[in-house]
Amino acid sequence: MNSTTEKRIALISVHGDPAIEIGKEEAGGQNVYVRQVGEALAQLGWQVDMFTRKVNLEQDSIIEHSDNCRTIRLKAGPLEFVPRDEIFDYLSEFVDNFLKFQVKNELKYQLVHTNYWLSSWVGMELKKIQGSQQVHTYHSLGAVKYNTIENIPLIASVRLAVEKQVLETAERIVATSPQEQQHMRSLVSTKGNIDIIPCGTDIQRFGSIGREAARFKLGIDKEAKVVLYVGRFDERKGIETLVRAVNESQLRDSKNIQLIIGGGSTPGNSDGIERDRIEAIINELGMSGFTILVGRLSQEILPTYYAAADVCVVPSHYEPFGLVAIEAMASGTPVVASDVGGLQFTVVNEKTGLLAPPQDVNAFASAIDRILLNPEWRDELGKVGRKRVESKFSWHGVATQLSELYTQLLQPVQEPLLLAK
Repeated sequence: MNSTTEKRIALISVHGDPAIEIGKEEAGGQNVYVRQVGEALAQLGWQVDMFTRKVNLEQDSIIEHSDNCRTIRLKAGPLEFVPRDEIFDYLSEFVDNFLKFQVKNELKYQLVHTNYWLSSWVGMELKKIQGSQQVHTYHSLGAVKYNTIENIPLIASVRLAVEKQVLETAERIVATSPQEQQHMRSLVSTKGNIDIIPCGTDIQRFGSIGREAARFKLGIDKEAKVVLYVGRFDERKGIETLVRAVNESQLRDSKNIQLIIGGGSTPGNSDGIERDRIEAIINELGMSGFTILVGRLSQEILPTYYAAADVCVVPSHYEPFGLVAIEAMASGTPVVASDVGGLQFTVVNEKTGLLAPPQDVNAFASAIDRILLNPEWRDELGKVGRKRVESKFSWHGVATQLSELYTQLLQPVQEPLLLAK
């Protein structure tokens, strides 16, 4: 394992393009994870190829991020955006084009790290065809997700079967929190090998600007009490709970409160529909005077928004990890989050922020108020949160743990010594 050619890894993220602008439809935590892990692994000496699906003709097929890290877009189905629940039928074509890419470039990936259930199917096919070893990160579990939504998609039974199969057959599953590991065991299968390696964040970028400077840059009043949401527009993200909680806040009628909702949306798509619904609730509650929907926040401006906020709220109905929570904590901003999934691991209740039952408007309102009404405690929570992220959730630390796992899996199997009879 000493030459870089042997340290080669394919990260597969069919629907989450690592090179795309974050915040677009279907672009969220998974894209960030794959891209950051890829770049950090490349710095550790791995040759990293990140495979995703091409969604239009104008897109470059290969994007070089650094000397040994690139995104490779393969054709699978029509060259247009396809919602993730409709991609499964095109996965065979993705596998074919992956194999063709290997032949053309005289490569063979001994190890693939797949992300989300769609990619896990691709990884299992590659295992059958060429014996690749597979590491898998779920990013979200169907068994958990379908418990929180009313309209179960047609693809659900396929997804559940694939998620069970990969848990039982992959060389290693990476859970991003103890809670996610527990869900796999209780809801998916008791078989399979699971390691816990969290998601990471860029601790240089987040935390690079102070609150006062951030507010000056964004034109936010020094005295404002700023509540921030960052993420996709999706009903399961619980934005309605946040809006109603701020409406119940003791500071609701003060001149100071400000609610900032950051996230992109595409008109007519599912996130655009949810954005319209949220905006209607804001108007109905008479909150439009102090609520701003700022649209998609670029990676450049995002750290400034986190730093400017008094509190960042993550009101998801379920979250396997909760990247936004650690980005906020890295920025020294306390978090109020739903007491679910990985958020129970990333946010330490009463130490780096507060946890509240999902969809509980009153609980969120009082948690937000506790922080807004006590600036000294807010600062203390922020400091402890920053320290926690530095010690546990840097991308370099995450990539180092993954690198050790890959190295272990790629070690040639030692032949057992034959004992003399």
